[in-house]
Amino acid sequence: MLGGDRVAERMLHAERILADVTRAHGDALASAAAGTLSAGGKRLRPLLVLLCAGDAEGDAPTRAAGAVELVHTATLVHDDVIDRASLRRGRETVFAARGRAAATATGDFVFSRAFALLAQNRDREQVRVLADACLALAVGELAQRRDAYRADVSSERYVTRCRLKTASLFAAACRLGALTAGRGAPDAGALEAFGQDLGVAFQMLDDLLDVTGPPSRTGKHRGTDLLDGTVTLPLVLARREDPALARLDLRTVATRAEAERICDRIAGTGALGETRAQAAALLAGAKETVRGAVGQELERTLHSVADRVAERYA
Repeated sequence: MLGGDRVAERMLHAERILADVTRAHGDALASAAAGTLSAGGKRLRPLLVLLCAGDAEGDAPTRAAGAVELVHTATLVHDDVIDRASLRRGRETVFAARGRAAATATGDFVFSRAFALLAQNRDREQVRVLADACLALAVGELAQRRDAYRADVSSERYVTRCRLKTASLFAAACRLGALTAGRGAPDAGALEAFGQDLGVAFQMLDDLLDVTGPPSRTGKHRGTDLLDGTVTLPLVLARREDPALARLDLRTVATRAEAERICDRIAGTGALGETRAQAAALLAGAKETVRGAVGQELERTLHSVADRVAERYA
């Protein structure tokens, strides 16, 4: 694993914390939360916490890593309620299995456990960092809802949404790792900036997969964003080249087959290549941010993280 044996050991500890959280407050909530948490995913956000914490002593980095992953999981559960999603990472969502009320309560439960866990670090600044990230997540979600089905979303507006809805938690993860390690303000700022650019690139590439990726790889059907009315960068860019896409009213896209045909049309423009290019530029910028700023070992490790994000979507 990136970061060596120490990080691998702490990741296992964080996984145990996540499992313990789901068992702590009764069977109904626990089993619902456990389904989403056990689906796993990339665990990139907690990994960033631990990498940025380096050789910090004690359990504070592990608790911060667990808290970040719990916030991420809670947002996924709530997103599935908003989107009425049936699949998440190839598994049935809490919403599909148990309904809106149970899914909403599950997301609220996981959010509360995140802050209860982080509070054990007894550091008000760490709690503030995670709270600010959660506020940004909510503002980003509201912005995405306002932009739903619109034909006039700009690439700049899309990037702003990404910075709020996705990159804010990446940035918080990096800053939390720095805080648990007692790093100074310059290091913490460089790491936070790295997380911001990494997060935006990650979201761009994830949105690319919604157009190109099969369900076996993405855990959801191709064109899901189109059916939800979510306007992503590939569509924004494709509309500039294809008049039919520019005129498209997403409210008329009613079936998976229609969504997949639109995905094929988007792929027929230069939008996918341009999306990859913009993500690559952000990843290059993220790497440059930490160059010479955080120590050679951590710099190399974070450069590897950026490269792996790029490779996953190549």
